[in-house]
Amino acid sequence: MDTSQTGVTRIPAKEPERAKRAKQERAVEFLRQGGDSFMTSKVDAVLNWSRKYSMFLYPFVTACCGMEFMSVAGPRYDLDRFGCALPRFSPRQSDLLMVVGTITHRQAPILKKVYDQMAEPKWVVAFGACTCSGGPYDNYATVQGIDTIVPVDIYIPGCPPRPEAVIDGLIKLQARVQAEKVPADGRHREIADLELAVVEKPVA
Repeated sequence: MDTSQTGVTRIPAKEPERAKRAKQERAVEFLRQGGDSFMTSKVDAVLNWSRKYSMFLYPFVTACCGMEFMSVAGPRYDLDRFGCALPRFSPRQSDLLMVVGTITHRQAPILKKVYDQMAEPKWVVAFGACTCSGGPYDNYATVQGIDTIVPVDIYIPGCPPRPEAVIDGLIKLQARVQAEKVPADGRHREIADLELAVVEKPVA
Protein backbone atom coordinates (compact mmCIF):
# COMPACT_ATOMS: atom_id res chain seq x y z
CA MET A 1 0.00 0.00 0.00
CA ASP A 2 1.23 3.49 -0.84
CA THR A 3 -0.37 6.52 0.78
CA SER A 4 0.29 9.89 -0.75
CA GLN A 5 0.17 13.25 0.96
CA THR A 6 -3.49 13.68 -0.07
CA GLY A 7 -4.50 10.58 1.95
CA VAL A 8 -5.53 8.50 -1.09
CA THR A 9 -4.58 4.80 -0.86
CA ARG A 10 -3.00 3.38 -3.96
CA ILE A 11 -3.45 -0.36 -4.59
CA PRO A 12 -0.63 -2.10 -6.41
CA ALA A 13 -1.53 -3.53 -9.81
CA LYS A 14 -0.73 -7.10 -8.74
CA GLU A 15 -3.48 -7.31 -6.10
CA PRO A 16 -6.47 -7.19 -8.53
CA GLU A 17 -4.80 -9.87 -10.65
CA ARG A 18 -4.21 -12.00 -7.58
CA ALA A 19 -7.86 -11.64 -6.51
CA LYS A 20 -9.04 -12.47 -10.01
CA ARG A 21 -6.84 -15.58 -10.10
CA ALA A 22 -8.13 -16.69 -6.69
CA LYS A 23 -11.71 -16.23 -7.87
CA GLN A 24 -11.04 -18.36 -10.94
CA GLU A 25 -9.44 -21.07 -8.83
CA ARG A 26 -12.48 -21.13 -6.52
CA ALA A 27 -14.78 -21.44 -9.54
CA VAL A 28 -12.74 -24.32 -10.98
CA GLU A 29 -12.74 -26.11 -7.61
CA PHE A 30 -16.50 -25.59 -7.33
CA LEU A 31 -17.05 -27.20 -10.74
CA ARG A 32 -14.56 -29.99 -9.97
CA GLN A 33 -16.54 -30.95 -6.86
CA GLY A 34 -19.75 -31.31 -8.85
CA GLY A 35 -21.17 -27.81 -8.83
CA ASP A 36 -23.22 -26.39 -11.69
CA SER A 37 -22.00 -23.87 -14.19
CA PHE A 38 -24.19 -21.23 -15.77
CA MET A 39 -24.63 -23.35 -18.89
CA THR A 40 -25.64 -26.59 -17.14
CA SER A 41 -28.05 -24.79 -14.83
CA LYS A 42 -29.80 -23.16 -17.79
CA VAL A 43 -29.99 -26.46 -19.65
CA ASP A 44 -31.57 -28.08 -16.58
CA ALA A 45 -34.11 -25.24 -16.40
CA VAL A 46 -35.10 -25.72 -20.06
CA LEU A 47 -35.36 -29.51 -19.67
CA ASN A 48 -37.49 -29.19 -16.52
CA TRP A 49 -39.72 -26.64 -18.26
CA SER A 50 -40.31 -29.08 -21.11
CA ARG A 51 -40.89 -31.98 -18.69
CA LYS A 52 -43.52 -30.21 -16.63
CA TYR A 53 -45.61 -29.35 -19.70
CA SER A 54 -45.32 -32.73 -21.44
CA MET A 55 -46.18 -35.36 -18.83
CA PHE A 56 -47.41 -38.67 -20.18
CA LEU A 57 -50.02 -39.90 -17.74
CA TYR A 58 -50.53 -43.53 -16.74
CA PRO A 59 -53.93 -43.81 -14.99
CA PHE A 60 -53.95 -46.72 -12.54
CA VAL A 61 -57.70 -46.58 -11.82
CA THR A 62 -59.23 -49.17 -9.51
CA ALA A 63 -62.32 -47.74 -7.78
CA CYS A 64 -64.90 -44.97 -7.54
CA CYS A 65 -62.38 -42.09 -7.71
CA GLY A 66 -62.12 -42.96 -11.38
CA MET A 67 -65.36 -41.05 -12.04
CA GLU A 68 -63.84 -37.89 -10.62
CA PHE A 69 -60.67 -38.49 -12.60
CA MET A 70 -62.73 -38.69 -15.79
CA SER A 71 -64.42 -35.39 -14.99
CA VAL A 72 -61.03 -33.71 -14.51
CA ALA A 73 -59.86 -35.04 -17.87
CA GLY A 74 -63.08 -33.84 -19.53
CA PRO A 75 -63.63 -30.57 -21.39
CA ARG A 76 -64.88 -28.60 -18.39
CA TYR A 77 -61.61 -28.71 -16.45
CA ASP A 78 -59.36 -29.67 -19.39
CA LEU A 79 -56.14 -31.23 -18.14
CA ASP A 80 -54.65 -30.55 -21.55
CA ARG A 81 -53.97 -26.99 -20.37
CA PHE A 82 -51.28 -28.49 -18.13
CA GLY A 83 -49.84 -30.79 -20.77
CA CYS A 84 -50.91 -34.08 -19.19
CA ALA A 85 -54.24 -34.96 -20.78
CA LEU A 86 -52.94 -37.67 -23.10
CA PRO A 87 -53.03 -41.00 -21.21
CA ARG A 88 -50.48 -43.67 -21.95
CA PHE A 89 -51.45 -47.21 -21.09
CA SER A 90 -47.92 -48.49 -21.42
CA PRO A 91 -45.64 -47.77 -18.44
CA ARG A 92 -42.62 -47.62 -20.76
CA GLN A 93 -44.11 -44.56 -22.49
CA SER A 94 -45.31 -42.69 -19.38
CA ASP A 95 -43.62 -40.64 -16.68
CA LEU A 96 -46.55 -39.75 -14.38
CA LEU A 97 -48.24 -42.55 -12.47
CA MET A 98 -51.67 -41.43 -11.28
CA VAL A 99 -52.91 -44.01 -8.75
CA VAL A 100 -56.68 -43.56 -8.47
CA GLY A 101 -58.75 -45.56 -6.02
CA THR A 102 -58.35 -48.31 -3.44
CA ILE A 103 -55.30 -50.56 -3.65
CA THR A 104 -55.59 -54.00 -2.11
CA HIS A 105 -52.68 -56.21 -1.09
CA ARG A 106 -53.47 -58.43 -4.05
CA GLN A 107 -53.04 -55.47 -6.42
CA ALA A 108 -49.89 -54.16 -4.72
CA PRO A 109 -47.38 -56.31 -6.67
CA ILE A 110 -49.00 -55.21 -9.94
CA LEU A 111 -48.68 -51.54 -8.98
CA LYS A 112 -45.04 -52.06 -8.01
CA LYS A 113 -44.32 -53.78 -11.32
CA VAL A 114 -45.93 -50.94 -13.29
CA TYR A 115 -43.86 -48.40 -11.37
CA ASP A 116 -40.63 -50.33 -11.93
CA GLN A 117 -41.28 -50.50 -15.69
CA MET A 118 -41.58 -46.71 -16.00
CA ALA A 119 -38.53 -44.87 -17.28
CA GLU A 120 -36.73 -42.17 -15.30
CA PRO A 121 -37.56 -39.47 -14.45
CA LYS A 122 -40.98 -40.47 -13.14
CA TRP A 123 -43.47 -39.06 -10.68
CA VAL A 124 -46.33 -40.54 -8.64
CA VAL A 125 -49.58 -38.89 -7.56
CA ALA A 126 -51.83 -40.44 -4.90
CA PHE A 127 -55.41 -39.61 -5.93
CA GLY A 128 -58.02 -39.87 -3.18
CA ALA A 129 -58.17 -40.81 0.49
CA CYS A 130 -57.98 -44.57 -0.14
CA THR A 131 -54.77 -44.17 -2.10
CA CYS A 132 -53.23 -41.77 0.42
CA SER A 133 -54.03 -43.62 3.64
CA GLY A 134 -56.46 -46.48 3.01
CA GLY A 135 -59.49 -44.23 3.52
CA PRO A 136 -62.37 -45.84 5.42
CA TYR A 137 -61.05 -49.33 4.71
CA ASP A 138 -58.92 -50.07 7.77
CA ASN A 139 -58.81 -53.82 7.30
CA TYR A 140 -56.53 -56.68 6.36
CA ALA A 141 -57.24 -56.44 2.61
CA THR A 142 -56.47 -52.77 1.90
CA VAL A 143 -53.04 -51.15 1.59
CA GLN A 144 -52.85 -48.31 4.12
CA GLY A 145 -51.29 -45.82 1.74
CA ILE A 146 -49.42 -46.55 -1.48
CA ASP A 147 -46.28 -44.88 -0.08
CA THR A 148 -45.57 -48.26 1.51
CA ILE A 149 -45.14 -49.63 -2.03
CA VAL A 150 -43.88 -46.80 -4.26
CA PRO A 151 -42.52 -43.30 -3.57
CA VAL A 152 -45.22 -40.62 -3.76
CA ASP A 153 -44.61 -37.03 -4.87
CA ILE A 154 -48.06 -35.43 -4.46
CA TYR A 155 -50.95 -36.45 -2.20
CA ILE A 156 -54.47 -35.36 -3.22
CA PRO A 157 -56.83 -36.21 -0.33
CA GLY A 158 -60.60 -36.36 -0.53
CA CYS A 159 -63.35 -38.92 -0.97
CA PRO A 160 -63.43 -38.20 -3.83
CA PRO A 161 -61.19 -35.16 -4.33
CA ARG A 162 -62.71 -32.24 -6.16
CA PRO A 163 -61.37 -31.43 -9.65
CA GLU A 164 -60.02 -28.15 -8.28
CA ALA A 165 -57.94 -30.10 -5.76
CA VAL A 166 -56.56 -32.32 -8.52
CA ILE A 167 -55.60 -29.29 -10.60
CA ASP A 168 -53.94 -27.72 -7.55
CA GLY A 169 -51.96 -30.92 -7.02
CA LEU A 170 -50.81 -30.91 -10.64
CA ILE A 171 -49.70 -27.28 -10.36
CA LYS A 172 -47.69 -28.15 -7.25
CA LEU A 173 -46.15 -31.11 -9.07
CA GLN A 174 -45.19 -28.87 -11.99
CA ALA A 175 -43.51 -26.44 -9.60
CA ARG A 176 -41.58 -29.32 -8.06
CA VAL A 177 -40.50 -30.64 -11.46
CA GLN A 178 -39.31 -27.17 -12.48
CA ALA A 179 -37.23 -26.70 -9.33
CA GLU A 180 -35.60 -30.11 -9.04
CA LYS A 181 -32.43 -31.44 -10.60
CA VAL A 182 -32.55 -34.95 -11.99
CA PRO A 183 -29.33 -36.88 -11.21
CA ALA A 184 -27.82 -39.14 -13.82
CA ASP A 185 -28.82 -42.32 -11.97
CA GLY A 186 -32.48 -41.37 -11.51
CA ARG A 187 -34.36 -39.14 -9.10
CA HIS A 188 -36.32 -41.56 -6.93
CA ARG A 189 -35.19 -43.40 -3.89
CA GLU A 190 -36.34 -46.96 -4.30
CA ILE A 191 -38.52 -48.74 -1.78
CA ALA A 192 -37.51 -52.28 -0.93
CA ASP A 193 -39.24 -55.24 -2.51
CA LEU A 194 -42.61 -56.19 -1.12
CA GLU A 195 -42.51 -58.49 1.85
CA LEU A 196 -45.51 -60.42 0.60
CA ALA A 197 -44.45 -62.52 -2.36
CA VAL A 198 -46.74 -62.84 -5.35
CA VAL A 199 -48.72 -66.05 -5.05
CA GLU A 200 -48.60 -67.86 -8.38
CA LYS A 201 -49.94 -71.17 -9.48
CA PRO A 202 -47.31 -73.91 -9.66
CA VAL A 203 -46.23 -74.82 -13.13
CA ALA A 204 -47.17 -78.42 -13.88
